[in-house]
Amino acid sequence: MTAVLFLITQTLDTLNKTIAAAPSLPVQQAPDVTKMIDIIMKGGIIMIPIALLSIIAIYVFIERYLTIRRHISSDVEFMNRIHEYILNGRTDSALALCRNTAKPIARMIEKGISRLGKPIKEIEEAIEIAGKFEVYDLEKNINILAVIAGIAPMFGFLGTIIGVIKIFFNISMTSDVSIGSVSAGLYTKMVTSAAGLIVGILAYIGYHWLNIILNKAIHQLEWNAMNFIDLLKSPSK
Repeated sequence: MTAVLFLITQTLDTLNKTIAAAPSLPVQQAPDVTKMIDIIMKGGIIMIPIALLSIIAIYVFIERYLTIRRHISSDVEFMNRIHEYILNGRTDSALALCRNTAKPIARMIEKGISRLGKPIKEIEEAIEIAGKFEVYDLEKNINILAVIAGIAPMFGFLGTIIGVIKIFFNISMTSDVSIGSVSAGLYTKMVTSAAGLIVGILAYIGYHWLNIILNKAIHQLEWNAMNFIDLLKSPSK
């Protein structure tokens, strides 16, 4: 037993000596957030409109994305109930269902049901006109992202050009043309170009992404409207 304890003690001493003799590993430093903020602030007053454009772009994208996704959720159950009511002659129930359903397709079908008994062509036109208004509401403000995608990089380049003008003006006043003085001022002015490009790229991606989702919503509306018209034209009606 004593021999075992002695062996354990010796092993622990050896480990402690090894750890003490091992070279200390360098500690990774966290990114200097304060330095990054300082560089951004050196971008100048042009960073203010770029920041405002980024906030507007984020707001428009999130608001339109949630709105479109909410309105293109599955309409299978709604259309099945509409078909059932129309086939059974329960137009009042179909109108009540449309008025209680807050979706574009419900408002389009409501226009069609309200004109039952009139020529099919007139019903189709009423649904088509209602659909155009619904699509207009869905795509509202999306073009703002396209505008931001175009002007944000311009603001960035403008900020850089203004910064370069200031640098060369200072050189003309002080006659200091050393590479250090030029590069030190130039890299901070390039921040506006980088920020403008980032905002512009993100707005461009958001604009086209929303248009893809919107096109899907439009196709779904057209499909459901066509099924409703086909139901009215069917001999069983």
